[in-house]
Amino acid sequence: MSSQPSVHVYAGEEIARYGFGNDHPFGLDRFGAFWHEFNRRGLQRRVQVSAPTQADPSDIELFHTANYIAKVKTMSQTGSGYLDGGDTPCFPDAYQTTAYVVGSVLDAVDQIIQGNAKRAFVPIAGLHHARRDSAAGFCIFNDCGIAIEALRAKHDIQRVAYIDIDAHHGDGVFYAFEEDPDLIFADLHEDGNYLYPGTGTSSETGKGAAKGSKLNIPMAPNADDQAFLSAWAKAEAFITEAQPEFIILQCGADSVAGDPLTHLKYSAKAHAQAAKSLAHIADAHCSGRMLAVGGGGYNRDNLAQAWCNVVEAMIP
Repeated sequence: MSSQPSVHVYAGEEIARYGFGNDHPFGLDRFGAFWHEFNRRGLQRRVQVSAPTQADPSDIELFHTANYIAKVKTMSQTGSGYLDGGDTPCFPDAYQTTAYVVGSVLDAVDQIIQGNAKRAFVPIAGLHHARRDSAAGFCIFNDCGIAIEALRAKHDIQRVAYIDIDAHHGDGVFYAFEEDPDLIFADLHEDGNYLYPGTGTSSETGKGAAKGSKLNIPMAPNADDQAFLSAWAKAEAFITEAQPEFIILQCGADSVAGDPLTHLKYSAKAHAQAAKSLAHIADAHCSGRMLAVGGGGYNRDNLAQAWCNVVEAMIP
């Protein structure tokens, strides 16, 4: 056994159930696609596979309003209707299922902080569009935002770097922490003129005391690996200079060529590069502490390849 704590990967039916039916881009087969490739590569022998954990309501309240949480609980009883203006359907037991997503992310944070894991990956997580008071863009509870709040409230970790390479801008995280100078935010996403949610211009760098703590890099449609690497160099320098205490990577695979909802043309090598780069920064500045969450990705093969690349790149 290595003297280094292992990488923990969270797997189980509890988080696999997060989805909106198999006729929806965010279908119930996404976890299975990842898991098949994960086992095909033999990664189960190189990491610790951990069972999902359910969050307490008090955990969810670290980020979300009580009224919104109550709305999700109520609508989950029937599983009908939309939790927002029409993008995010409810489904039976949506509250309980999403609480498992949040709880798994928070358990990963705990294991990393306690030194039981060096890094961790939660595949069905990274629900970065949800706002403090509403769902948005297939995202019910913002596990990324909750993790950031938990690091502050429970672990006294103030300076957190959140990096997002999903094709969609991580608006739910960005606007929640737009005025927070200790949340270092770097997001490479398809230009909002072409893709939901239409935010994340390069001029959005934070407000007030937080101005300059946020980096948004809109990518042109059809941007390839070369364009990614050029942009990533800026993000890497930005994060390194910030010297964070903890790193969160939202590694949505919808930025890989062939996604049905987006127009970027990376290969899955981009995800390997990002994760490897951040692991080096984590080793240099954060005692190795890094959490990756799956995010979007609606081409199942892309998702499987990109996420497994991230796991491999995080293994010490």
